[in-house]
Amino acid sequence: MEEKNFDYLRELIEKGDFSLLRHELSEMNEVDIAEFLGELDHDVMLRVFRILPKDISAEVFSYLESEDQGDIISRITDTEINKLVDDLFLDDVVDLVEEVPANLVTRILKNASPETRRLINTYLNYPEESAGSIMTNEMVELHDRLTVGQAIEQIRRTGVDKETIYTCYCIDNSRHLKGTIDLADLVFHDNDALLRDIMDDDKQLIFVKTTDDQEEVAEVVKHYDLLAVPVVDTENRLVGIVTIDDILDIIEEETEEDFEKMAALLPSEDEYLKTPVHILVKNRIGWLLVLMISATLTGSIIQNFEDMLAVITGLTAAIPIITGTGGNAGNQSSTLAIRALALGEIELKDWFKVLFKEIRVAAICGVILGAANFLRMVVLHNPGGMQVYIIVSLAMFCAVLMAKMIGCMLPLLAKLVKIDPAVIAGPVISTMVDSLSLLVYFALAKAFLLR
Repeated sequence: MEEKNFDYLRELIEKGDFSLLRHELSEMNEVDIAEFLGELDHDVMLRVFRILPKDISAEVFSYLESEDQGDIISRITDTEINKLVDDLFLDDVVDLVEEVPANLVTRILKNASPETRRLINTYLNYPEESAGSIMTNEMVELHDRLTVGQAIEQIRRTGVDKETIYTCYCIDNSRHLKGTIDLADLVFHDNDALLRDIMDDDKQLIFVKTTDDQEEVAEVVKHYDLLAVPVVDTENRLVGIVTIDDILDIIEEETEEDFEKMAALLPSEDEYLKTPVHILVKNRIGWLLVLMISATLTGSIIQNFEDMLAVITGLTAAIPIITGTGGNAGNQSSTLAIRALALGEIELKDWFKVLFKEIRVAAICGVILGAANFLRMVVLHNPGGMQVYIIVSLAMFCAVLMAKMIGCMLPLLAKLVKIDPAVIAGPVISTMVDSLSLLVYFALAKAFLLR
């Protein structure tokens, strides 16, 4: 929505014309309304929220930032909380309880129905970032003994409160998941046909367990192009579904987390501008200290060869070029390896194929970079002469070769020992490559230039 439309809404607030404002808001998308509310002062936001049509207020609330949700909960009455919790989908209520302070959680649970409280506590007991913790129980359940006509009638009665009705889930008397059936299949079959005869049966049934990691759930939904995936317990009883909107949130969350880890940052759940300075410092200083201390090795290597650097001109100036090129080459390989692991394109058993491919890529890139560096030094008349040019170019070739081998293998090694591959990317690989590149560089220089 354009900013000028928000300006018009603000004008209505300033004029006190809340009747017209309510009408204008009722014509807007719920996401846009939430965005508009998020730009208002808290007192004004609450007043505008209270005039929203009742049929959209809960959905608008679900799109608000957790900070704004908590502010509204802290200001509205117990009766309003009861109505809001009743109108929200269960997974949104669980998300709310997980985000707001403890005193507000107490108010929410106190004003929720006994059944909702029981379900909330059940969901909160599932492992964090598991399928059970992100699922909702608002799905269409149909007994497999029903006919198509009976199933359609049941959907008409109960579907309005469900998060999705496009895929229905067939169960038996013990709630075991027996199959799925699309709403389109129901519409195009005879009313007397039994669900058990037309549903997708166990051979085609796709589901996840309550304890499965949310990344695995997202991969299943992506792989099979699902709008929702059923969640079952250890006895294959249907307990909920994970819908595509939650999957998109998971993908965004995991991507942000990987980016932060690759930049040697501790993951943060808050927005940048809303994160206090001391939290940003805490998230950054740990890895910075580790990388600084690990760089001591690089410094020690240079210190041990200071005499040689002082005697042979041209070697010192090439150090940042060699280490920088090696670090960049290693980061390229690690990024591609981490991406391929995340997408399931490679597995641990493919380590030799990955290594062999990267060696070939590194050899070609190394030759090109080494040749280009040699020409660069010749054209610029760098000090040291032809022997130094050759040694620097050869060291660059070796640095690229080592960097790409390390860059592709470390993520696989991290996966093997159950560490997030993103943790060892970026600065970690650069530090390792710097040290090894300098060792090779100085070894070559000592062998061929100090004879």
